[in-house]
Amino acid sequence: MEEKENIKKKKKKQKHQHPNDQTTKPSSDFAFKLSSEVKGLRFGGQFIVKSFTIRRARPLELLKVLSFPPTNHHKEKTKSKLPFPSTTAFLPTNFTILAHHAWHTLTLGLGTKKSKVLLFVFESESLKVAVDRIWPPEIPLGEVNKKLIRGLTGCEMARFKFRKGCITFYVYAVRPVGNLGFTSADDLRIILQSVVELKDFLDHTAMLAMPHQRSIDFQPPAAMAH
Repeated sequence: MEEKENIKKKKKKQKHQHPNDQTTKPSSDFAFKLSSEVKGLRFGGQFIVKSFTIRRARPLELLKVLSFPPTNHHKEKTKSKLPFPSTTAFLPTNFTILAHHAWHTLTLGLGTKKSKVLLFVFESESLKVAVDRIWPPEIPLGEVNKKLIRGLTGCEMARFKFRKGCITFYVYAVRPVGNLGFTSADDLRIILQSVVELKDFLDHTAMLAMPHQRSIDFQPPAAMAH
C-alpha cells in the first residue's frame, strides 16, 4: 500500500513540475516547429471568448506583468534600453476584462473568467521590429492563431503555456526557419522563470487600467513599498 501511495505522489509531483521544467532546457532542446504546425491558443467550448480582444503592451507594462521592474543598476548603464528588447507582449483590453466578469455572471458561474496573455520572444530585435510593423495593435483572440501565429510564414516557434489563476500565459519563441539555436535564449529563460515564479492572479481587478491611462496597475512587493 505504501509503495502504491509513493508512486501516486511521484506521478502527481511530475505532473505539477512539468510546465516549469521547460525553463531549464538548453536552447537546442526547445521544441521549435513551423508556424503552421505549432499549437495555438485553446478555447475549449467557450467560443464567445474568441471575440474578446487583446492589445500590444508597452515595454514597461511587460515588466510590470512579469513583476520584473528595471533596477537602478540597469537604468545607469542603459538609460534608453529596457530589458527584453526583442519581446512583444499582448495583454487583455479593459473590454475583455470586464466582458469576462459579465460573461461569468450571466452564465451563473459557468462562463470562464480566465484571460490570456501572449509573449513573443523573437530571436533578434530586428525581427521583432519587422513583425511589429505588420501585426495590428489590437486583435480579437479568435484571430490570433490565424494572423499572429500561422501568419508568420518563414518562421519557427516554440510554445510554452502556464496557468496562473485567472490568467493563462502563452509564451512563443520565434526564429527564422532553418536557424540553429536561439540567440535570445537568455531572455527567454528569464521570462519563463519570471512567469513560473508569479503568484496566481485571483481576479482581474489588479489588471484593470486606471481611467486616465491604459496600463496594468502594478504594486511592488510589500518589502519594497515606501
